[in-house]
Amino acid sequence: MASGDEDDPIIQEVCMNFYPVRPASMNYDDVTHLSAKIKPKQQKVELEVAIDTMSPNYCRSKGEQIALNVDGTSIEESNTFSTKMMDKQTFSSIQATTNTNRYAAAVFHKGELHLTPLHGILQMRPGFSYLDKADSKHREREAANEAGDSSQDEAEDDIKQITVRFARPESEQARQRRIQSYEFLQKKQAEEPWVHLHYHSLKDGRSEHERQYLYCQAMDTSENTELVKTPREYLAMLMPPLAEEKIVKPVGPSNVLSMAQLRTLPLGDQVKTLMKNVKVMPFANLMGLLASGTDSTAVLRCIQQVALLVQGNWVVKSDVLYPKSTCSPHSGVPAEVLCRGRDFVMWRFTHERSLMRKEVAAIIKLPPEDVKEFLEQMAVPRANRGWEFLLSTDHDFVKKHPDVAQRQHMLWMGIQNKLEKVFNFSKEDFLQKKDTQTEPQCISGEQRLKAARENAREHHASLQKDLDARRLKASPVSSAPSGTDATVRIKEEPVSDSEETMDTSSALPNGSLNGYPSAESPIMDPYNDHGAGQTSTPELQDFIRNTFRKHFVLCLSEVKRLFNLHLASLPTGHCVFGHVTDRMLQDTILHSHCKQILVPFPPQSNASADEQKVFGLWESGETFDKHRQILFEIFMKNYRVRRNIIQTKLTQELGDGVTKSDIDRLLKVSVAHYTWHSKGAFHTCAFTGPDTF
Repeated sequence: MASGDEDDPIIQEVCMNFYPVRPASMNYDDVTHLSAKIKPKQQKVELEVAIDTMSPNYCRSKGEQIALNVDGTSIEESNTFSTKMMDKQTFSSIQATTNTNRYAAAVFHKGELHLTPLHGILQMRPGFSYLDKADSKHREREAANEAGDSSQDEAEDDIKQITVRFARPESEQARQRRIQSYEFLQKKQAEEPWVHLHYHSLKDGRSEHERQYLYCQAMDTSENTELVKTPREYLAMLMPPLAEEKIVKPVGPSNVLSMAQLRTLPLGDQVKTLMKNVKVMPFANLMGLLASGTDSTAVLRCIQQVALLVQGNWVVKSDVLYPKSTCSPHSGVPAEVLCRGRDFVMWRFTHERSLMRKEVAAIIKLPPEDVKEFLEQMAVPRANRGWEFLLSTDHDFVKKHPDVAQRQHMLWMGIQNKLEKVFNFSKEDFLQKKDTQTEPQCISGEQRLKAARENAREHHASLQKDLDARRLKASPVSSAPSGTDATVRIKEEPVSDSEETMDTSSALPNGSLNGYPSAESPIMDPYNDHGAGQTSTPELQDFIRNTFRKHFVLCLSEVKRLFNLHLASLPTGHCVFGHVTDRMLQDTILHSHCKQILVPFPPQSNASADEQKVFGLWESGETFDKHRQILFEIFMKNYRVRRNIIQTKLTQELGDGVTKSDIDRLLKVSVAHYTWHSKGAFHTCAFTGPDTF
C-alpha cells in the first residue's frame, strides 16, 4: 500500500489459491447434462450442463442481466436462455495435442496390458459464445441508432446507379491465398453439421459396455501377426530417434509485411510499400518508420516517385494504387478513369481544406462507392462541412524544403491543365473570388507609420476642412484665427512584433498551394492595424463568455483556434465580428469576468508566447468561483504544485467542508482541461507523477 493511503487500512489478509478451471475433485458426475453434440471430422465436442439457480452461491440478478443482454426482451425459440435467466453453461473442446501417434489408452487387467491407439485428445473448457451474441446485439442497436451517412449534409439521392460486374477468372495463386485465409477456414468449419448425441454418465450400463472395447478381443488366437519385429526394431518403434522439428512460419495475409521484412527491401520499395498502405503521411513520420541513419535526401528522391505533395503532406499517387490493366473492386471502372478522378480530388485538396462529395461526383462522374473510397483515403467526414483533409498543413516541411515545394507546385500546374481538358472546367469555378489587392508584403512598424504620415499629407486639405467645420459647429461665435497653420497629428502607437493581426475574413480555404504562396493566395493587410481605438462587438463578447463558461481555462493560442473554428462554421459571407486583432481579443477576455493567470513558466519551456498567455474564468456566479480563484493564485506562484498543497490551501481558506470530490471536480474542470489544449504548456510543467499537478 502507498504511504499516502493511510485512510484505507488493511483489515485482514486471506490466502487464495486459483485453479485454471476447477480442481479434479469437483467433477460433473452429479450435474444434469442437457445436451451433447460432436463434429467428427474436426474432432470438436460441445456439452451443455445445467446451473443450479437455487444455490446460495448463485446471483440471480446477475443471471437475469446476462440473459437480458444475450436474448433481449423478446421471447423466441432461438433464445439462448429460455427461462430469462442464465441457467446453463456450455463446454467446448480444444485439441490438447495435434500429434497423437505416440499416445495410447492403457488398461491393466489380470496381469495383461491392453493398449488402444488414440486418434484425438480433447480438453473441455467453458465456452462463452453467449457473450459474442450479446456484443453483436449491442452493435446492431448502435448501428440502428447511427443509421445514415456520417456526413449530414451529403444525403444520397433515392436513385442510385447500378453497375453490373462480371467476376474475373481466379488465378491459382489467388485461389491458394483464399484457401489459406481465416475466413475460408471458418466457413469450412461451419459447413460440417453437428451430430447430436445422448450423454451417459460414468457409471451407466452403456458406458460400462463401451469400456469393454478397451480389452483385446482376440486373446485366444495362437498366432500374433502384429509382433513380427525383432527386439531391436520393436525398441526403435517404441523409442524412435528424436528428429529436429521444423519450425513452420505462420502464413500471414499477402498484404501484411513486418517492419523487419520491410527493412530488407531497397529504399525505394520501402517508401512505396509504406505509402501504399498508409496513403497519407507527413515526411517526418515517414523518416521515423525507416531505419535510423537513412539519408533524408535519398528518401526525398524516392517519395517524389510514388507520392505527391498536398498541403505539405505526401499522398500516394493514383497510378500506384490503381496500376494499369486493373479495375475498381466496386464498379469495375478501368484504372485509367479512376486515376483521373482521384487526381482531381487530390488537386482540389491542394486548394481547399474541405470538399463536398456531391460536387466531386458531379464533375468526375464516377459511382458513389469509388468517390467515397477516394475521400476516405485522404479525408475525414465533418458535420455540415463535408470531407476535411486528413492532416493539418505541414508548414515546417515547406519552409525546410522550398525547392521540393516549388517543384511539386509546378507539377500540380501541369496536372491541373490536363484535368481542365478532361473534365471541362476552369480553376476559377472553385476558388473564391479575391479582392484586387497587392501581393502579401512584410512591412515593419516604421514603414507603416511612414505610410500613414504620407497618407495624411495627401489628404491634408480635406482633413483641415473637416476640422474647421467641426470647430465652427462646436463654437459658432468664435472662429479660428485666420492665417493659423493648423496641423493634423497622427497618433503614433508602438507596434509589438509579437502581436499580429488575426485575420477573420476567411478561415477556409487558405488559398495557398501546398503551403507555397501563389498568385491567388489571400491578400494580407500591408499595414496590419493593431486595433487601436476599436471596440469588440456584442457577438465577440458572447463568443468569449460562452467559450470560457465551457472550458474555464484557455491560453491565447487556443482561444484563437476556437475562434477560427467558429468562423469556419458560419455561412459563407456571414461575418459579424469585423476586424479582430489580438489586442481586441485579449481586452474582450479581460472584460468577460476573466483574469490572466501569470504562470511562472521555466526558461527551458518550449511553449510559445501565445501559449504562455493563460486566461481563466474568475467569476461565473457559481459556488466554485472561490475554489478556482484559490487554485489560480497557487499557480501564479508555483509552476509545479502537488495535490496535497492544493488541498491544504483550500482547507485553510474555505474550512474543513472541502471534500475529495470537490478537489477532483476542481482539478478536472480547471487544470486537466487546459492541459489537453495547451500543446505542452501545462502538460510539461504540471503533470510529473500520479499525485502531482
